[in-house]
Amino acid sequence: MTTLKPGDAAPQFSALDQDGKQHSLSDYQGKKMVVYFYPKANTPTCTVEACNLRDNYNQFLAQGYAILGVSADSAKVQANFKKKYDLPFPLLADEDRSVINAFGVWGPKKFMGKVFDGIHRITFVIDEHSKIAEVITDVKSKEHTAQILK
Repeated sequence: MTTLKPGDAAPQFSALDQDGKQHSLSDYQGKKMVVYFYPKANTPTCTVEACNLRDNYNQFLAQGYAILGVSADSAKVQANFKKKYDLPFPLLADEDRSVINAFGVWGPKKFMGKVFDGIHRITFVIDEHSKIAEVITDVKSKEHTAQILK
């Protein structure tokens, strides 16, 4: 699990989104951002979370935030997810898990009594100086905007 905490420098990252556009931490210098990690596009809980952020997107913009969603899904899967749910923010297709590993969100999970490795649902709020302002490990998909913008 992640060892990143508020006050730490956000990890440098670079990955392609659903359209093949490169996104790096340096692209967001001087801007606040939300980087949220989710296990798999088009699954029920991940969809609820993404739609909650979508439905409140104007609140994020009004407060100066950019949003990036990240999973290990392919660009094609991310593009379909973005289009199907009309998501207004980029979704990084981190198939090689470089961003996932940089943020430390890959690790053992338990589901129906089985233990396996996967992406933990964790959100990082990053300030305009590329420092981590908050780490949300207990994400409530239906209330995620409220957790971030409290």
